[in-house]
Amino acid sequence: MNAKNRVVVVGAGPVGMASALALHRHGVEVTVLEAEPGPVKDQRAASLHPPTLDMLAELNVTQAIIPRGLVAPVYRYHDRVTGEVIAEFDLADLAEELAYPFVLQYEQYKFTRDISQQYANESDFDVRFSRRVTSVKQTGDGVFVEAEGPDGLEHHTCAYLIGADGGRSTVRHSQGIEFEGFTYPERFIKIATGFDFGEAHPHYAYRNYFSDPDEWCNLFKVRGESAGGLWRAIFPTRLDETEEQALHPDGVEARLQKFFPKAGRYPIAYCNIYSVSQRVAANFRRGRVLLAGDAAHVNNPIGGMGMNGGIHDAINLAEKLSKVMHGQADEQLLDLYSRQRRKAAIDYVQAQTIRNKKMLEERDPVVRRRNLDELRRTADDRRASRTFMRRAALVESLQAAAAA
Repeated sequence: MNAKNRVVVVGAGPVGMASALALHRHGVEVTVLEAEPGPVKDQRAASLHPPTLDMLAELNVTQAIIPRGLVAPVYRYHDRVTGEVIAEFDLADLAEELAYPFVLQYEQYKFTRDISQQYANESDFDVRFSRRVTSVKQTGDGVFVEAEGPDGLEHHTCAYLIGADGGRSTVRHSQGIEFEGFTYPERFIKIATGFDFGEAHPHYAYRNYFSDPDEWCNLFKVRGESAGGLWRAIFPTRLDETEEQALHPDGVEARLQKFFPKAGRYPIAYCNIYSVSQRVAANFRRGRVLLAGDAAHVNNPIGGMGMNGGIHDAINLAEKLSKVMHGQADEQLLDLYSRQRRKAAIDYVQAQTIRNKKMLEERDPVVRRRNLDELRRTADDRRASRTFMRRAALVESLQAAAAA
């Protein structure tokens, strides 16, 4: 292996694997180091927006995964207090400008597993699990990486390193890059059930957002591992609620029954609780080390923007870094990556997800009614609706970043 021709990617999540695959497509040798022993079957992000599907099509991924996911062109906003459907948005209205006018509900663990199994594990696309990175050091012409592996400490040398190792990124910490922003005081709880909300509630789409001054909710469907699929519900926890209380079977049941009353208990596939932050790295590049995905920016999950923004990072970075690696561009091109993708993270992903949460949780009855009325008018006006959908699907963020 020639270190001068190789990039090390830390993290084998969707952003790390998209980065590695895109670099490999551009003729760059890649090694991926992942602390976990294999692709993690985590129940995290699951929504791929139209521009993301477009990018993944260039990597020959989209057509393969569409049959294995759920095509969701429609999403709806509901008022839990009144039971009304406030607004419906249909991405089919953008069919003339989007190659894929829908969101694909496809869990991130399946996405990473697909790439790992179908494209990786060659000498020039080397994915190594059970490798926990412990040290990252730069020199003028390379990066030295130490990782703990099954057989002891490993040493890797590369021309550049991409940190795609999540919100608690070891790579970001190693470079002393500030992670600016805040953490919400409440946590979020995600509950998955095999109960068919679509059959019980015909006015529910595959993607639903419920406004409620006491307890908002996101409800969306994924295919899961069975024919019937799973419905995931995400709620905020109470500030005085312990993790044990939230995850107790009776607590989980009470939360679902309060929101969606039904006879009998819900079948629970899984549930988990997690802290949520809105943070962006002060810079996405320090010398030969670059950040992407959650290592560079984290946000609340309302709107499904985190994984999409991270994959957009990956594709943008791979295009620029491959040109630098092949001697077609000066490394200052990497500063453009940092500038473009940081702008997209702050001006769009952060701004939109914060706005989404505030709208769903608004308590002031006057402000709440005004917000819902505005959303209703937006959905009823074709031009305004199309603008809303472009922003929500991160189409506008890509346009703005390209101009940065």
